Amino acid sequence: MNYFEGKRKEMVEKLKKNGYLKDERIEKAMLKVKRELFVLEEYAESAYEDTPLPIPGNATISAPHMHSIYLHALELKKGDKVLEVGFGSGILLAYIKEVIGEGKIFGIEINKETFEFGKKNLKRAGYRRIKLFLGDGSKGLEKEAPFDKILISAACPEIPKPLIEQLNENGILVAPVGGVSGGQDLIKIKKLEGGKIIKKNLGPVIFLPLVGEYGFKI
Repeated sequence: MNYFEGKRKEMVEKLKKNGYLKDERIEKAMLKVKRELFVLEEYAESAYEDTPLPIPGNATISAPHMHSIYLHALELKKGDKVLEVGFGSGILLAYIKEVIGEGKIFGIEINKETFEFGKKNLKRAGYRRIKLFLGDGSKGLEKEAPFDKILISAACPEIPKPLIEQLNENGILVAPVGGVSGGQDLIKIKKLEGGKIIKKNLGPVIFLPLVGEYGFKI
């Protein structure tokens, strides 16, 4: 077992012990995906610490426990069609790929430097069938819609209307909602038949702001 393999197992055991890992499929995904390939080289030895780390484009890769919260909240199924808005390092897309198998996965990122970093990470980690787009994720990806699952990995003032519209009936969307510098909560919505929305608050979080037409103007 090499250094990173040991650290990966240690990370997963800690997440299980602290109640963040309750799904064997997500556990397997987190044991398989090499987190050290999704951080800057100078942070590789810290890749498995349960803390956010900086990545290019004034962005961050979230702490592992936050990735686990997202993955559980999405209720991923084999064959799902998934969109991540603000994919950053690309690691959540890799985890999702491991869980859903042959489903379709899309990522959109507004910052070119961050986009190139995430794209490079996914390629070197061997994830080549994930479609990536550079653009304003707050408007979603209308030409690829509808989606079974949508995750927004940046805080928005409210959940962007286009993303709710691009969500399938019985689809799930997870997003941090709140202010630029705090007062954010992770919100899970389920879109029922006929378009009725059910919301659930999953608790306080801290994310960088979503930039775009339906995000913050920064």
